[in-house]
Amino acid sequence: MEKVNYPSDIRKFSINELKVLAEEIREYIIKTVSQTGGHLASSLGAVELTLALHYVFETPEDKLVWDVGHQTYAHKIITGRKDRFPTLRQYRGLSGFPKREESSYDVFNVGHAGTSISAALGIALARDLLSQDEDVVAIIGDGSLSCGIAYEGLDNAGYIDTDLIVIVNDNNMSISPSLGSLSAYLSKKMSGPIYNKLRDEIEKIINTLPLPSEPTLRLARKIEESFKFFSPGLLFEELGFKYFGPLNGHNLEDLIKIFRNVKKLKGPILIHVLTTKGKGYAPAEKDPSLFHGIGRFNIETGEPIKSKTAKKSCSSVFGDKVVDIMRKRKDVVAITAAMLLGTGLQKAKDEFPDRVFDVGIAEQHAVTMAGGLTIKGIKPIVAIYSTFLQRAYDQIIHDIALQNLPVVFAIDRAGIVGDDGETHQGVFDISYLRAVPNMTIMAPKDAYELERALEFAVDYDKGPIAIRYPRGVCAVVGDEYRIDRIELGKWQTLKESSSRDVAILAVGNCNETALKVGAELEKSGVGSTLINALFVKPMDYDLLQSLSEYRAVITIEENVKLGGFGEAVASFFMENGMGVRFKSFALPDLFIEHGSQEILRDKYGLSVEEISKGVLDILS
Repeated sequence: MEKVNYPSDIRKFSINELKVLAEEIREYIIKTVSQTGGHLASSLGAVELTLALHYVFETPEDKLVWDVGHQTYAHKIITGRKDRFPTLRQYRGLSGFPKREESSYDVFNVGHAGTSISAALGIALARDLLSQDEDVVAIIGDGSLSCGIAYEGLDNAGYIDTDLIVIVNDNNMSISPSLGSLSAYLSKKMSGPIYNKLRDEIEKIINTLPLPSEPTLRLARKIEESFKFFSPGLLFEELGFKYFGPLNGHNLEDLIKIFRNVKKLKGPILIHVLTTKGKGYAPAEKDPSLFHGIGRFNIETGEPIKSKTAKKSCSSVFGDKVVDIMRKRKDVVAITAAMLLGTGLQKAKDEFPDRVFDVGIAEQHAVTMAGGLTIKGIKPIVAIYSTFLQRAYDQIIHDIALQNLPVVFAIDRAGIVGDDGETHQGVFDISYLRAVPNMTIMAPKDAYELERALEFAVDYDKGPIAIRYPRGVCAVVGDEYRIDRIELGKWQTLKESSSRDVAILAVGNCNETALKVGAELEKSGVGSTLINALFVKPMDYDLLQSLSEYRAVITIEENVKLGGFGEAVASFFMENGMGVRFKSFALPDLFIEHGSQEILRDKYGLSVEEISKGVLDILS
C-alpha cells in the first residue's frame, strides 16, 4: 500500500500484487474505523470491486458514480487521500462520503441512497452532448434498489439507450437486511436449484462446442436467451440493459476481465456482483448490521467501546416506549425505512413481527402507506431520521396533511448529528414541517418527556403530529422539571425570574443548554425565565403575549434559522406590535459540515458560553 497514492499506481500491479493490496487496505480500514467510527462492513465488502474498477477504467477521466457512499473507503485510500484517512469523519478531516470538494475522483456528492443511476445517466448524456467519450459507471447496492429513484433511473437509462454501465453490488444486506421483492427475487434466483443446475449444464454444453462457426454461435445465443428466463438478469434485460452476472465480487481476475470486456460494448450494461458485507473481518461478517455504521470498537473482540455514561439514547427510549404502547393498544403499528436498529424498533419487531413494517429504503412509500393504514382505523408510528424524511416531503403534504390523517412521525436524529456531516444533519425538519397546514410539531426536552409526548401523539386524532428528538444520549433534565400534563400548544415554564431580564425559549434538547445558560447568567446578576417550548407548532400564544414585559427574549433551537422556531416567534412579536428585544440562536444558512456535536455547537454559537455571551450583549 505504501507504493499507492493514485489509481495510476495500481495499474502497474500484477493480479497477485492487487490481492496483497486488498488485504492491506482492509487492515488499514479496520484499524482506522476502530478509532473514528464509520461505515465499516460495506466498505470491507467492496475492496476488490473498487480496485478492479480503478484498475480497468481510466479514472478520473472515466467517471465512477457511487451510491450512498458507505462503500467508498478503499476508493478514498487509493485516490490521493491515504495519509489523511485517519482523519475520517473528524472535524476538518475527510468526509465519510464522496465529496467533490475533496477530490476530482469524487464525481457526485452522496449520502442518501438510490441516486447513482440518475446522476450517472445525466453525466453520460452530457458527455454525448459534448461529443466526449469517457466511460460512466454507477455503483449501487442491492438495498438501494428499493428506492423509487433507482427504478426511475434504470427505466429511463434503458429507454434512452446511451452508453452507461451500472454495477449492482449485491451483498443481500442494506442497513437492515435488504427488503422488497427485487432483493428477494435476486436471492431466490441465484440460490435456486433450477438456476444452478441449468448454469452448470449450459457450461458443460458450451465447453463441448467446436470452434466458433455461425451455427455454433446461433446455438450459443439461443441457449443464452433461454437461460435468461431463469436468471436474475431477466428484469434488467426487460428494462433495456445487457446483463452480466452474477459474478464473485471478490475475484479480481473475473472482475477485471468482465470490466475490460464491457468497456468495448455499446448501450446500457448492468453487471451483477456478489460480495460479502464485512469481508475479511470476522465480527463484521457475523453481524454486518452492527458494523454497518459503528462507533469506536475493540479490533480484537469486535465489541463497541461504550460511553462512560449509562444513559440511554433517545432512539432506545423511543423503541422501548413503542413496545409499551403496542402491548396496550392493538391498533398501533410501526413503520421504518431500513432502520430497525437505528430507530430502536428492533425490540418491537421481535415482539410484534406482524405489526412492525420495515419497507426498505423507501421513505415516500412508508409515509403514504401509513396514510392508507389510518383509513381503516390503524394508528401508524412512522420512525425515520430527519434527514431521510426530507425525501418524502410531497407525501407528507399531499397524502397525509392534505387529508388531515392522524399519522405519528417519530423524527430521529433531529438537530446536529455530528460525524456524518452535511448529508445527515437533521437541521431542516422544523422549517419544512412548520409550513405544512394541519401539522403539529413537538420537541420533548428529555427522556421522560419523549415518552409522554409519544403517548400524547398516539392518542391525538385531529391530524398528523411529529415528534423530533436528537441523536445520542437522551437528556434527563431532572424530576423537578417534569411536565405534569401535556396540552396541545402549551409550553412549560421551568424556572421563573422576578427580575424580568430575559426570557429564554428552548426547543427540545436545547432546554438542557438553557438551564446552564440561566445558571451562567445569574453569575452576572441577570435573572432569566426558562421556558420549555414543547410545541413548535402550534405555539403557546398566550404565553408569548405575556413576554412583552421582559427586557429581552431569546430562542434556542438546533435547526436552521430560516423558517425555524425563532422566526416564528419573531413573526408573532412583529405582527402583534410587540416591541420586544429579540435574538434567535439557531444554525446559519449553511450546510453544516462533519465534526463532533460539541465542536459544531460551539462553532455555530449554540454552546452555553456563546449563548450566555450573546444574551449579555443584547442586554448591554
